Amino acid sequence: MGRHRSRALAALLGLAASLGPVAQAAAETRAWLDRDSVGVGETVTLNIETDQRSAEPDYAPLQGAFGLSAQTGSRQMQVSNGTVSIRSLFGVALSPRRAGEMTIPALRVGNELTAPLRLSVGTAAAATPAPGPTAQGRDAQGSEAAFVETVVDDPRPYVQQSVGVVVRLYFSTQLASGQLDLDTPDGASLQRIGDDVNSVKAVNGRQYNVVERRFLLVPERSGPLQLPGARFSGRAVGGFFDDYFGRGNGELDARSASTTLQVRAMPAGAPQPWLPLRNLSLRYTATPQRAVAGEAAQIVVEATATGATQAQFPELPTPSVPDAQVFAEPPQADDRFVGGSPQLRLTRRYSVVPNRAGPLVVPGLQVQWWDVGAGAVRSATLPDVTLQVAPGSGSFAAPASTAAASPARAPAAAADPALALPARARWPWPWIAAAAVFALLWLGTLAWALGRRRPLRPASDGAPPAAAARGPGPARQGMAELRRALDTGGFDEVAQALCGLAGVGDLDAVVGRLDDPAQREAVLQMQRARWGGAGDGPAARAALRTAFAGGPRWRTVVAAPAPELPPLYPRAPQ
Repeated sequence: MGRHRSRALAALLGLAASLGPVAQAAAETRAWLDRDSVGVGETVTLNIETDQRSAEPDYAPLQGAFGLSAQTGSRQMQVSNGTVSIRSLFGVALSPRRAGEMTIPALRVGNELTAPLRLSVGTAAAATPAPGPTAQGRDAQGSEAAFVETVVDDPRPYVQQSVGVVVRLYFSTQLASGQLDLDTPDGASLQRIGDDVNSVKAVNGRQYNVVERRFLLVPERSGPLQLPGARFSGRAVGGFFDDYFGRGNGELDARSASTTLQVRAMPAGAPQPWLPLRNLSLRYTATPQRAVAGEAAQIVVEATATGATQAQFPELPTPSVPDAQVFAEPPQADDRFVGGSPQLRLTRRYSVVPNRAGPLVVPGLQVQWWDVGAGAVRSATLPDVTLQVAPGSGSFAAPASTAAASPARAPAAAADPALALPARARWPWPWIAAAAVFALLWLGTLAWALGRRRPLRPASDGAPPAAAARGPGPARQGMAELRRALDTGGFDEVAQALCGLAGVGDLDAVVGRLDDPAQREAVLQMQRARWGGAGDGPAARAALRTAFAGGPRWRTVVAAPAPELPPLYPRAPQ
């Protein structure tokens, strides 16, 4: 068996190496107990998880106060967004040597230390009976070959609080078949979370295989809540002599004891939305190092909540920033079970687009929640993010002082003594009169030339906009509006900018005038995202940015040549 496990582990590590580099994230090492109270002579399982490579826990500090047995270790590989991470899980059965309040000291795992844990050890007479076989070799609710236990992470939850329920099936023989069930209690919802976890534990000196199944229980009303016991029915694999001599049929039945939870009502004055949790923390995983006016800067916030799932957690708010626009992407959630309780890790990305240069303060997020352990209101907050915004291009090129100045105060600059005319300066009236006469003569010459010039034929509907052909100024201004709409505006603003560049009134005409197939397809993809209901908005925006990076490419229409001969029948004067 050990050789097969070694080969399987080697194959798993080889697969991880072929998939890509392991994500170099900060080491995360934690420890927890499968229960926080036992009796003398009973065992409790200490679990340790770490993402450090080739790191194993040092159990030496435990040997004085506990007996150690059934040490296990396993590794799990996870693939997320093309990166591979490996986590190691270790377990050891601890037998307390004395009664009273005991402390599991901090243990070293590689370069990290686990947090100390509290364990309450009762006397043999007052201790809660172990979930395994009794001294007579048979459990009161099952056979000595199999038994079931049910553990809840909070026996006194609040209404709508997420309660972790762990059902463990212990069996000491090989199973041919079996079924493990837990009924939904009245006045609550119950759903299964994740996959089963297999391990090996020693209970009362006997080795058991353990199947752990997790559930999420959410009470819907206050008062007593009866959680039925979990049931197991199965069949063990019998040997040849058992079948020949008719010793037993291999059937196994076990049931855990029912549990009564006292559900507490929502406290008066609790923050809304109602968010009962064990713990909540917020942190920045990415903050911008620089910012430019008119360009998006990325801020990423991560929330870690113990005692909630994504369905119960409210949406992380979008900060309101003066002199900037903030766009929030949909959050990315990861629901897990940690230490018998649900844990949510929520990540949300914000794009901050400054409207001007200068200092910009992005207020930190604040989420209020109810601490179910302390019975008090808590607030998770993040510090403000201060950015120094550099001037951008186009309309964002002005510095903060110029952009913030009002038009009414602009003439005040003329009052600057350094810019004022000297007191003895005289207006050059002769030169002004000569310039005026020259301007009048030039205007008269221009009017005479335009009168003699033949009128041009009107451009056809398919020609590019005349405004774009007259000079680069309007086209450059239109491209700046288009780029700003693609970065920060909605699809309506993008459509308006494209119609302005094309000189038409709708996007169908824009598609007809575009010469690049990629640009036409990007506009059609935007139309499907706006009105079709089946389009992908972010994908459409990315396609528009790529297609129009160099500006729109219009179809060239060759105007019909003017007739060389006058018409046979002259037109009558209008």
